[in-house]
Parts: sequence; structure tokens; C-alpha cells
Amino acid sequence: MKKITLFLAIIAALFFNSCEDVIPLDLNTALPKLVIEASINWKKGTAGNQQKIKLTTMTDYYSTIIPKISGATIYIKNSSNIIFNFAESANKGEYICTNFIPVINESYTLTVISDGATYTASETLKSVAPITETTQNNEGGFTGKNIEIKSYYTDPANEPNYYLYKYIYSNQVKSNFYVDEDEFFDGNKFFSISQNDDLKAGNAIEVSHYGISKAYYNYLSVLVSIAGNNGGGPFQSPPATVRGNIINNTNSANFPLGYFSLSEVDIKNYTIQ
Repeated sequence: MKKITLFLAIIAALFFNSCEDVIPLDLNTALPKLVIEASINWKKGTAGNQQKIKLTTMTDYYSTIIPKISGATIYIKNSSNIIFNFAESANKGEYICTNFIPVINESYTLTVISDGATYTASETLKSVAPITETTQNNEGGFTGKNIEIKSYYTDPANEPNYYLYKYIYSNQVKSNFYVDEDEFFDGNKFFSISQNDDLKAGNAIEVSHYGISKAYYNYLSVLVSIAGNNGGGPFQSPPATVRGNIINNTNSANFPLGYFSLSEVDIKNYTIQ
């Protein structure tokens, strides 16, 4: 009986090993879309004058290199027609502005001119309530055995507010993002919460709260939903096309990917006790 079992195990091993050949699929390709990363974030307590925008394109599924777009003209204009130019840095595809002036509730218009096409988007810079307290609960999670971190703030009353929460952990590569609206806690103290079940004493966490517009909240809600179903993050390439607020004025059918957003952000650091 032992000999028969051993024989079957050897046959099974040979069979499964023979099925491990990698078969590349011949996937359909399309013209690469421009990807515009234009998140203007004003950290509390800073001037907010230095900002960065990145231009890349989508690439083949099997490619490990993301093409960067050089030679573009990029600027942002406020409601007073003051123009903030973004000049390409030594890093190809990265465009830097050093004199940006962030103003809460100010409206801004982005213009990107690249490869003969002009792209525009408009958005308003939204404020965020400051993080007032960070707490640690060692009996959190569904099992009651996980370390749980909450970051509290007081939501401004009698106005709709939308939030993006971001948690970066020293013990894992993947960051956590999720969005929220104050429909059920308007004017009250509320919190964001960590989503890492493997926190241990000594781990460091960077917590960021962003104030965002309703339109950006709706956009991120779709991205977070898609990323959650695929085990990724909201800023990884989604398996479906999600249109942002940036328009191709030269050829509307060839719209870019990405979103032009402006947020005030509060950032706190915490070390697990």
C-alpha cells in the first residue's frame, strides 16, 4: 500500500510540474492613453508653493517600464488669471512649480499641452479639519486581538465635507486609502481608522487626511471599489477605464486618464506602542 501511494504521489508530481509552462497571451493593444497625475496638495503649516505634476502613458500589459512624457507645456491659472508655470525637472516626465499660491475655496484651471493636444480641467481647493488626536486600541478588529489606530478630527458643521484618508505603514509596502463623507457625522468629532491587521509595537504609521471635492470623492469611490476587488490600491492601474475631470479639447474621444485635484492635507506620524 505504501508503494502504491508513493507511486501515485510521483505521478501526480510529474503531472502538475508538466502544467507549469508559462503561456503568454496575445493581448489586443490600443493607442496608449496619456496619464496626468495632477494632485495639488497643500500640507498644513507649509507655504504649499512647491507642487509637482507627472505625465506618463499607459503601456502593454507585460511591460515593466512606464513611458514618461517629456516636452509638455503645463500651467495652472487661478480665478484672478494668475498663471503658475510647471517646468520639466531633471527627472523626465516630472514638472515642477515653485511659486504656486494655494487659497482655500479658490478655483483653478489646469492646462496641459502635449503632442499637439490640449487638455484642461477645473477644480476648487478644499480645506480639511486638523487631526486632533491619535489613539491606539490593542483589542481591535473582528477578532478583538488586532492593534487598531484611529485619527480624530472635528468636522465643520452645516456644510458638506468630503475626505480622503491615507495610511502608510512601515511594516508593509501597500498603503491604505479610503474616502468618506460627513452625511452622518456633520459637525461632530469623527475619525479615520487603520486597515492593517499585522501592526506590532515599533511599527511607524503616517496618517494623512485630505479635504476633497464631491466630484473627486465620487471618482475615488469608484477607484477604491475597483482596487478593493482586485487587491490593489486606488492609484494603481484599474482593470477598467475610469474617466476623470480632465478633457482633451483637441480630440474629446481620446480622453486622458487621471484627475486634477486640489486639497489641503493634514499629516501626523504615530509609532505603535
